[in-house]
Amino acid sequence: MATSRSSTLTTIGVAVAGAAVLFSGCSAGAPAPEAAASMPKTVPAALKPYYEQTLSWHKCPGGAGFDCATLKAPLDYARPGTGHDVKLEVSRKKATRSARRIGSLQVNPGGPGGSAIGYLQSFAAIGYPSAVRARYDLVAMDPRGVAGSEPVTCLSNRQMDTFTRTDQTPDDAAETRRLVAAYKKFARGCAARSGRVLRHVSTVEAARDMDLLRAALGDRRLAYVGASYGTFLGATYADLYPARVGRLVLDGALDPTLTSRRMNRDQTAGFETAFTAFARDCLRRSGCPLGTGTVAGARKQLSALFRRIDSRPVPTGGSRALTESLATIGVITAMYDEGAWPQLRTALRAARRGDGEGLLNLADLYYERDTDGRYANLMYANPAVNCLDLPPAFRTPADVRTSLPAFEKASPVFGRSLAWSALNCGYWPVPATGRPHRLRAKGAAPIVVVGTTRDPATPYRWARALASQLTSATLLTYDGDGHTAYARGSRCVDTAINTYLLTGRTPTHRRCT
Repeated sequence: MATSRSSTLTTIGVAVAGAAVLFSGCSAGAPAPEAAASMPKTVPAALKPYYEQTLSWHKCPGGAGFDCATLKAPLDYARPGTGHDVKLEVSRKKATRSARRIGSLQVNPGGPGGSAIGYLQSFAAIGYPSAVRARYDLVAMDPRGVAGSEPVTCLSNRQMDTFTRTDQTPDDAAETRRLVAAYKKFARGCAARSGRVLRHVSTVEAARDMDLLRAALGDRRLAYVGASYGTFLGATYADLYPARVGRLVLDGALDPTLTSRRMNRDQTAGFETAFTAFARDCLRRSGCPLGTGTVAGARKQLSALFRRIDSRPVPTGGSRALTESLATIGVITAMYDEGAWPQLRTALRAARRGDGEGLLNLADLYYERDTDGRYANLMYANPAVNCLDLPPAFRTPADVRTSLPAFEKASPVFGRSLAWSALNCGYWPVPATGRPHRLRAKGAAPIVVVGTTRDPATPYRWARALASQLTSATLLTYDGDGHTAYARGSRCVDTAINTYLLTGRTPTHRRCT
């Protein structure tokens, strides 16, 4: 999903983050005094070696000013110490005013599958407000299965090119069979290439890894900023370890009580809300590629363009033509950040003239495909986590067809495509271990949940729901567009979050514009 690097673009089906950077280097040993002070009072004997490990920091290759290390965690927390471990890559940017250092601030951009290290090095270490960077060491750990941390892989780059072109709005039985075959091939590839880790990339396990990192960093409590899916990761941590919660910012929240089907449908409505905002802005401008009439008319214009591309893919000047599935993803990409709207207007204008390069570039950004045709592991890690965290939204094509009216009501433009894309977990090779549930984190220190009113990927109602579940949460509302709010240009939001991170005081002014 294309957008600014201020946040990872996240969907329930697929997501985008900063570029992955791989690092290594850690050794275990006797805990440093500050690490020992951060140890939980009661730790199972089998987990003590993990909690007592010492991070061996070194300069990151190619990452100027960043330190890197490797954290060891049990592959299976039910069987720690059996020799089956995972190595999790960590990066750090030290506080610029070390004399006034508060501690470590862990960051996660979402996804699931977004590289936290890529996010740290490409955005957080330069884009977070200077007052926060002065007082905190900014720390990122790629979650298990992601980027530098034993990444899940499923397909070759050429196979992934084919997969992304697969028609996700099947018009007949033959197209439906081809889509199902693509999902099955994807799932088989994940099992064949990543079978060792595939059962152990859940959000609960990633949250437990975060506590190992907290202890290794010597922090008594966790300070954390999580965006999008990162809010679910942070809230899961808080529910597991409420007494170890320090200052948690959960920006662009997920609602953990929802089924996968409901989450996908809600998100579909979120993209429709974002498209309405884009269309209104476009129609006020001369040369809008969606006409000069109403939002309803613009919606019809875009749907007609998708149908034409479905019938006849559009040349791009390269070896890959723009298919309907790629065109849809290209438009969805620009919904994440209003800063991408000018690029989308240009791309739509070109597509109508028979040049699909602009929309293809947006789709490649979403899929994290580079100019050499190589894909990052985001699109593999994303379903690996999602399909483990919740039972599938749909198990058969018949299930999808039954729900098509509800999805098309949620979004006449994107409903069919997003309904069919939610079928992917129906063929996943390992069963889900999670279920919808409430996260209360009873006894945790105050937590700040941030919701954006016209967020396309994490609808505002989800933020309200999570804030109502967490017993110590305060909801900060941003009345605006785009995905997430912190460090994206709102002085009101940034001031409120900065004050909380630096002093612990929750926002008194709880709505920003």
